[in-house]
Amino acid sequence: MDTIVMKFGGSSVADNEKLKIVAQKIIDMYNKENNIVVILSAQGKTTDKLINEASQLIEENTKYDKNTKNYDIEKCSSNSKKNTSTNLEYFREMDMLLSSGEQISISKLSILLNKMGYKSISLTGWQAGILTDNTNQNAFIKNIDTTRILQELEKRKIVIIAGFQGYNENLDITTLGRGGSDTSAIAIAAALKAKECYIFSDVDGVYTTDPNKIPEAKKIPALSYNEMMEISSEGAKVLHNRCAEIGDKFKVPIITKSTFNNKAGTIITDIIEENTIKSVVKKDISRISIVGNGIIRNYDFIKNLLDIIQKNKLEMLEFNVSESKISVDFKGIVDDVFLKKVHNIIF
Repeated sequence: MDTIVMKFGGSSVADNEKLKIVAQKIIDMYNKENNIVVILSAQGKTTDKLINEASQLIEENTKYDKNTKNYDIEKCSSNSKKNTSTNLEYFREMDMLLSSGEQISISKLSILLNKMGYKSISLTGWQAGILTDNTNQNAFIKNIDTTRILQELEKRKIVIIAGFQGYNENLDITTLGRGGSDTSAIAIAAALKAKECYIFSDVDGVYTTDPNKIPEAKKIPALSYNEMMEISSEGAKVLHNRCAEIGDKFKVPIITKSTFNNKAGTIITDIIEENTIKSVVKKDISRISIVGNGIIRNYDFIKNLLDIIQKNKLEMLEFNVSESKISVDFKGIVDDVFLKKVHNIIF
């Protein structure tokens, strides 16, 4: 019997009605005689809400950047040693707080599935055996003891695991950073030697560029792990940047799909024969990156790109070409009109 890992993001489990859609997708896959392991994010904007509430408690010492959704504690000049200790305590408690969002999601889904007649059990990160290093807020997974997961699968239960979290050698809860549920999913899939890992969200795959900015963007049917790593590293919010790296290491196929339709998604594997450009990514306000295996040998495209930069009178600060990526840093702001022009000369 094959094991399938299914991960659902925050927008997919935002309310009870969406949880019902998620439950049906899980049941459909379970009824195909698969072992099912589900990884969930916190519901909707729960994590942001918890961060804001915690920030308000210590407002005079905390900065919360609404754009990057990161938070930090400013050091007080009066007592740096005391304040460093306070910082560590704060980050530990933030991990404790933020991990509660995923626990709400997994318990609610398990209640629903059991009510629908499908045996399921929810597990926190530590119950699922996810051991991390001691870093708070951005921990790395060191090992996964799959004993408990396998015991529950033997009972034909649907196992629902809290994403984004684990525990360290001190038995403290740790979190994996923003988007860390993706990493939880692929790491668990690797540990279980799963057949596939599905990443469900409110988009139905990876696109040639941001479809919210460029309506002409096209869905990419298949990507290599390396191409996906390059796209993620440039800031595309498709997969957590460590997700494709783990998938590549353990050769677990990753399939990105929409929770809300049945359209084909994007398959991410190491079996990519064609050398073509796959994606154009705009990072921040001054970098454009073009990703695709073998791009370094696509001389016609490189010439066309340089021509369009010259015609638009943009000043380059840096132009880097690697085997699978071209990155151009510009002086000043690069607007979405230029992104569209670059997209149009490729696709």
